[in-house]
Amino acid sequence: MEMERMNTDTSGEEEEKENNERNSRVCTSCDKIHESISKWMLPENARGTYLERANCIPPPLFIISISIAELAVFIYYAVWKPQKQWITLDTGVWNSPFIYRPDKREETWRFISYMLVHAGIQHILGNLFLQLILGIPLEMVHKGHRVSLVYLAGVIGGSLASSVCDPLQALVGASGGVYALIGGYFMNVLTYHVVTYNHYLDLFLKCLVNLNEHFYDDCVFLVGTDMGFALYRRFIAPVNGPQVSFVAHIAGGLAGMSVGYVIFSCFDKNFIKDPRFWISIVAYLVFLVFAVFFNIFLSPAN
Repeated sequence: MEMERMNTDTSGEEEEKENNERNSRVCTSCDKIHESISKWMLPENARGTYLERANCIPPPLFIISISIAELAVFIYYAVWKPQKQWITLDTGVWNSPFIYRPDKREETWRFISYMLVHAGIQHILGNLFLQLILGIPLEMVHKGHRVSLVYLAGVIGGSLASSVCDPLQALVGASGGVYALIGGYFMNVLTYHVVTYNHYLDLFLKCLVNLNEHFYDDCVFLVGTDMGFALYRRFIAPVNGPQVSFVAHIAGGLAGMSVGYVIFSCFDKNFIKDPRFWISIVAYLVFLVFAVFFNIFLSPAN
């Protein structure tokens, strides 16, 4: 009996030791991930604060969830409502209740839901790659409520700007939200290094290094390709199908460079107490009110 008890105790100690080693390996992996992210996303003087509170729980649920939703909707229209051509729009997507169409502006959910539908395989793959590769690190640093606020500000701003600047055209894709994340991140990269580098050449080179050479090249390629297809869908594709506006790309980037800049620059502070946040929010709301007024009373689509 005593030998059995000793064997049981030894077995329990070994299991506990294995569990501790496993947890230690997981913690070490998480620490390495957070250390890499902090070097990418934050200035040197803010990394210590982030690493003290960093953890892998909760995971970046917003970006992952919105990406799964967009992919699921794309698969639905590609498989159950197959397109004749995956590069441009076809009737399946055009008749979707999600797409923003100027003749259905009274269905106000379309000003947001258009982000769920995409105009082709290259459209959704580019958006998913950019929002996952940039959105996951941003959400790990700034948490989901901040990233979702910037993302949705870009989506809503994109559709409203399109309804004002290109009022007769439809709109699809999450590019407004994606470009808001890019705009917010890029403005913070500039701001972090303006404090240290006064010479414009040093600033520019430092920004390129901070963005990581390969990631920067990939981003420039994908953004350029995405903009190229947006212009194609707007000015060339109408020969074979419906026109789609590209204004959301620009408006989303501007939303990110204003609202996103303020939110992402306050990662360890309450951004509600930052006067810059309220200035950007007031400017955003002024634009929103103007866009609503324009759509009701002045739009050529009426």
